[in-house]
Amino acid sequence: MGKKRNVAFIGLGTMGYPMAGHLSKSGLVNLRVFNRTIEKATKWGQEYNGEICSSLEQAVTEADVVITCTGRDEDMLEIVLSNNGMYPHLKEGSVFIDHTTTSFKLAKQLNQSLQSKNITFIDAPVSGGEAGAINGVLSVMAGGDHSELERNSSLVESYSKNISYMGESGYGQLAKMVNQICIAGLLQGLSEGLLFAEAENIDMDSLLSAISGGAAQSWQMVNRGHTMHQREFDFGFAIKWMVKDLGYCIDQAKDNKTNLPFTQEVYDRYVNLIDKGHKYSDTSALMLFDELNN
Repeated sequence: MGKKRNVAFIGLGTMGYPMAGHLSKSGLVNLRVFNRTIEKATKWGQEYNGEICSSLEQAVTEADVVITCTGRDEDMLEIVLSNNGMYPHLKEGSVFIDHTTTSFKLAKQLNQSLQSKNITFIDAPVSGGEAGAINGVLSVMAGGDHSELERNSSLVESYSKNISYMGESGYGQLAKMVNQICIAGLLQGLSEGLLFAEAENIDMDSLLSAISGGAAQSWQMVNRGHTMHQREFDFGFAIKWMVKDLGYCIDQAKDNKTNLPFTQEVYDRYVNLIDKGHKYSDTSALMLFDELNN
């Protein structure tokens, strides 16, 4: 086995916590972790092997690879390019892999900024939710330097089941936007279908068993159909994050002149649900919109 590389993992939230854990257990790297809430990092250190850092500077100094998994554009701007960010401390010639779902514009901005220090930037948002992160079976959509992605694929594979190269910088984020647009439409269709079935008193077990084996089948139907019918909405990816993601999609669609009427409608419905106290309900709570607005 070759010399272990020094890796910094930044962001131990719902997704990053188990992702960094898988990377620690892989034994491939000398791992440092940083989280803005030190209590979360301390808890992580009680479960996994890795150096807990009290500052971004400590975490990224001499790191061959920096991996980030935060919440939104503003988080990445703060931890990378702000006056207190990591940019001055990043090692020239290193690799920067960002798993945050951000806007296309931010991915391009980070790529340009990091290029000035000869740092390779790879935008690599993930899909699979909290369960995918915990089980190490995330799907990764990556944009940037293909050869560097391949060279660092073993790190990403420690918490993913597949890595898809989408093209130049920013195209990982564009692919993730397509993913979120499709999920929004699927959840709206599933919500309407289930509400229709309930109104007609169709046996839900029989119905979902029947249609899950046909053309209507989807991950959302298989994994959320029964819980939506039971009005259980505590399964990971929160509405507040979907609103953020769909906002990026809608903004990007303005630039490429794509019409997204259903995406806009679902976005508006999620904003309404947040106003009604469902900020932290999972995205399948879309089904509640009509009930709460009639």
